[in-house]
Amino acid sequence: MMSVRAINGCFLIRTATTGGAPPVSPFRHRIQRLRASHLREFSKLGFGFPLPRRKTGGGHAPSCSSCIHSLVEELESVSSGKRSRIRVRASVKVKLTSYGEVVEDKLVNQELEAGLLLEFKKDPERVLLAVTHRPDGKKNWMVFDQNGVSSSIKPQQITYIVPGVYNFDHTGLTDFLHRAQDNLDPQLLEFAWVELLEKNKPVTPEELAEIIYGRSDPLESYCAHFLLSKDEIYFSVLESKGSRSIYSPRRTEQVEELLRRQRVKEAEEREFQEFIQLLKAAKNAPSHTKPPKSSWLANDKVRENIDSLKAYAIDAWASIDQRKLAGVILKSMGLQKTAVSALNLLIDIGYFPVHVNLDLLKLNLPTDHSDAIVEAAEVLLSESSDLDAARRIDLTHLKVYAIDVDEADELDDALSATRLQDGRIKIWIHVADPARYVTPGSKVDREARRRGTSVFLPTATYPMFPEKLAMEGMSLRQGERCNAVSVSVVLRSDGSIAEYSVENSIIRPTYMLTYESAAELLHMNLQEEVELRLLSEAAFLRSQWRHEQGAVDTTTLETRIKVVNPEDPEPLINLYVENQADPAMRLVFEMMILCGEVIATFGSQHNIPLPYRGQPQSNIDTSAFAHLPEGPVRSASIVKVMRAAEMNFRCPVRHGVLGIPGYVQFTSPIRRYMDLTAHYQIKAFLRGGDNFPFSAGELEGIAASVNMQNRVVRKLCNSGLRYWVIEFLRRQQKGKKYTALILRFVKDRIASLLLVEVGFQATAWVSEGKQVGDEVEVRVEEAHPRDDLILLKEVL
Repeated sequence: MMSVRAINGCFLIRTATTGGAPPVSPFRHRIQRLRASHLREFSKLGFGFPLPRRKTGGGHAPSCSSCIHSLVEELESVSSGKRSRIRVRASVKVKLTSYGEVVEDKLVNQELEAGLLLEFKKDPERVLLAVTHRPDGKKNWMVFDQNGVSSSIKPQQITYIVPGVYNFDHTGLTDFLHRAQDNLDPQLLEFAWVELLEKNKPVTPEELAEIIYGRSDPLESYCAHFLLSKDEIYFSVLESKGSRSIYSPRRTEQVEELLRRQRVKEAEEREFQEFIQLLKAAKNAPSHTKPPKSSWLANDKVRENIDSLKAYAIDAWASIDQRKLAGVILKSMGLQKTAVSALNLLIDIGYFPVHVNLDLLKLNLPTDHSDAIVEAAEVLLSESSDLDAARRIDLTHLKVYAIDVDEADELDDALSATRLQDGRIKIWIHVADPARYVTPGSKVDREARRRGTSVFLPTATYPMFPEKLAMEGMSLRQGERCNAVSVSVVLRSDGSIAEYSVENSIIRPTYMLTYESAAELLHMNLQEEVELRLLSEAAFLRSQWRHEQGAVDTTTLETRIKVVNPEDPEPLINLYVENQADPAMRLVFEMMILCGEVIATFGSQHNIPLPYRGQPQSNIDTSAFAHLPEGPVRSASIVKVMRAAEMNFRCPVRHGVLGIPGYVQFTSPIRRYMDLTAHYQIKAFLRGGDNFPFSAGELEGIAASVNMQNRVVRKLCNSGLRYWVIEFLRRQQKGKKYTALILRFVKDRIASLLLVEVGFQATAWVSEGKQVGDEVEVRVEEAHPRDDLILLKEVL
């Protein structure tokens, strides 16, 4: 049977044998698809290969139908004896000794000289045509490349020397490339592959040029080399030496597999381009019509692409492939390959809110509780029994004040007071009793230990315990009977502790007060709120006594922010500045310290391993700061020289800064895991034994892990607060003046300032003559929360 192949407007006629030759027809339908995909590959070199081919001499490249007509003409011309331009090589002229000798002959490299036309590798991604100009040293050559650039290349950069070209004028490179463009038809490789596979023959570029173009002139030889070097389907390199290579046709099954992979790759490319179009459409859409976040997660491939951008935005990519994928996406979107570009793209398409907390994403802190933990918590609420029910004292007759910030979700401490007949004040510090529900080592306890603390951000709260368990079971609730651990203290007239007790209790909170409302009640001095006035009096006595023991006053201004609808581009920001010297805040502060001192004393008396906290004071001479105004300025200077806190798990350590002999954090067991461990230990003792859940060594190990987690959370909370303060300042009227206190000088006239109206520290240059403690007026010149940038300027 005779088959005829149309090749570049010319034809090859061959007789098919019955055995060993793969059929041509299964591959015909792939020609156009392969042609397009190959052309995309070739275009990376800077060439443009249009389909159909460029016009030459005023005409067009032949179409398929014209090829058929040409075939008839060619057959007629052959039969009439007319000499055809097409030459069919039955074999390659080589030595007929051994295969190794044949290969060796074909791999002889041409000596370099001026005027040669060659191809060289400019970089891993590009090859260029060039003309040799002159030697450059012993081995290198100066060349003029197709872009008109002169450069020095090494011999190993040369990928092909076009044969039969001498004294080539480099100004003709552009014309040579244009002519080559007309001949770079990837479908020709398939026909040549069929031909060579039948004969099981390797081929050089020049031999391939003879087969597909009918001649091996310089232009055709270069085109054949180019097609072979870029082909990934039909041919593979059999052997190479310098700029010479021999190619071998792949087996039929290999080609079929490569074609299958090609189809998969093309499908993936189409899918990727569809994703890029989705990104562009979402980016250009108005904010209210952008697709919801869930839509980007519905498809596995789309989610994979989005995850790569998220990882790129926070510099937390899981693999090199994920990083590369994000880079390709950004490049396809015409963006720089930077974390900022990835972040802005995710914001622009509506996946991230404008004010997304990047630190929260980077730290990968747990926010929601798993279904298993939530389920376990609900079981505790419905089924757990109170092991201390028989030992609880009933304190529901007491008036109980719970004082906290207005948005507090977990209330874990409250206060009561009465005056005894002898005139002394008796105080109760009631602390929520989460150990009523959770036990050491349980599933819910292990999760709480892993978290270490609740996370309080301006935009959200992520509780240590599942919300329902924390709010409905553990938290103190107004007007309801609540389990608690109550610490009672009788004070002497000088504020020292005369008597104390620690007991399981039941209380009924009377008032839930904010600091502001508590301060207002104190100011009103109502007779019916005598218990609140007693608490204030006790707080004053305690403060006086602690200062006599060497306590250091570190009160300052503290900023608190609550962001409403943080997903909105312009959410509402509620900013509060709390003065820690405020009477209500001082009241609560003193009672919490009193509770910590009692627990430390109780633990010491009964040899209970506890997380005792201390802080040396030996290096603080408060008289050195007496010249500074009291409050934030003096506190800031003292804090700078304070030594770090220390912990002991066997006995109390003096807390010099607080002015007490020992201290244990005990009043926030719903929010802080180390407070909960103290509850576990104390309650075990109250049950009548010394079989404590944790030894001193075990507590030390738990503290090491939990404190590390707490430092991460503290950093997150500080950065989140700072972001929203800067955003708050950015929105204020331009030119607005703020009062600032000079806390210290950082360098020359650059001072650390405290903006009184917002409780925020920043640096700015201040004029000559200003001293620490002075007030200055400043205005905000620039504020960029995402860059953590605030620029202040003194108003002179």
